[in-house]
Amino acid sequence: MTASIASKALEVKRLSEKEGLDLLRGQDLLTLGMLASQVRERLHPERRVTFVIDRNINYTNICVAGCRFCAFHRLAGHPEAYVLSREEIFHKIEETVAVGGTQILMQGGLNPDLDLKYFEDLFAAIKKRYPVKLHSLSPVEIDYLARTSVLPVEVVIRRLAAAGLDSIAGGGAEILVDRVRRQISPRKTSTGRWLEIMRAAHRAGLKSTATMMFGSVETLDERIAHLEAIRRLQDQTGGFTAFIPWSFQPGHTDLGGSPASSVDYLRTLAVSRIYLDNVPNLQVSWVTQGVKIAQVALAFGANDFGSTMLEENVVRAAGASFSASLQELVRSIKDAGYQPAQRDNLYNIIRTY
Repeated sequence: MTASIASKALEVKRLSEKEGLDLLRGQDLLTLGMLASQVRERLHPERRVTFVIDRNINYTNICVAGCRFCAFHRLAGHPEAYVLSREEIFHKIEETVAVGGTQILMQGGLNPDLDLKYFEDLFAAIKKRYPVKLHSLSPVEIDYLARTSVLPVEVVIRRLAAAGLDSIAGGGAEILVDRVRRQISPRKTSTGRWLEIMRAAHRAGLKSTATMMFGSVETLDERIAHLEAIRRLQDQTGGFTAFIPWSFQPGHTDLGGSPASSVDYLRTLAVSRIYLDNVPNLQVSWVTQGVKIAQVALAFGANDFGSTMLEENVVRAAGASFSASLQELVRSIKDAGYQPAQRDNLYNIIRTY
């Protein structure tokens, strides 16, 4: 790392793509972590680490996209294919609310049998019954609903919001470079379309998160291109509440390969914090890395511990088996030297520990 790049980051001067790449390629991991930590402390001087109590309800695993990196999807008619009944969904929400949950993340496959009205009716029924925020669907799912209903994406977003959608999950981004997407998910939303849907959502008043799945087939240059795409859109809309990088899990997938190392994860996380100067929050991925590495990640620029994740099936289908209770998350944050704080989907603090 050159002194000029470090000084620019500390002086709140924007890094170029080349400078971001130089950081990502650098060898001095601890210095990189220290720089990212300083950027984090400037944005969040209170040494508070947030998390949300929620549940990820994967309402269906039937999906026509057939992404090569996904071990979760099934085709209709497969013996393991499912669509959760409304009663099953309600039961999962009731369990979440009972333990203090405030958010429901609903994501699933691109199921031809589930149309826009299905989600409008479901969201309205949930909001009528339960005091939860729906941080749900992804640009890919919204794109599919727009295409199958033959409606402009702006109309689809407006109708979903009217039915109860509070904010949008950042899934389906993978790497926002079409060369990569053609190789790992050729039937999924393009880079431009993913960004277009997020732009439309932000302009409609919905906030969202942004993600990056790294460690599959992308180059380091393409990781930086992904960060640049997020940063540019954030300049335009200011709609991203957080960025969540997570490492590809190759188990049981058609793509295969080896998982990214913890060192690669920490390096990518730190560069994300330094490069994304306009995204306020950076979230760890203890679901893919484990709680111990997540604690270390708090010294590499992260300020959010994600969620209690009472349920998650997509990453687990690829072999990741990490889990943690609310008590474990609180203890882990405290042991790392920070104050735990429960938040909502917009990062408003609900309570501190």
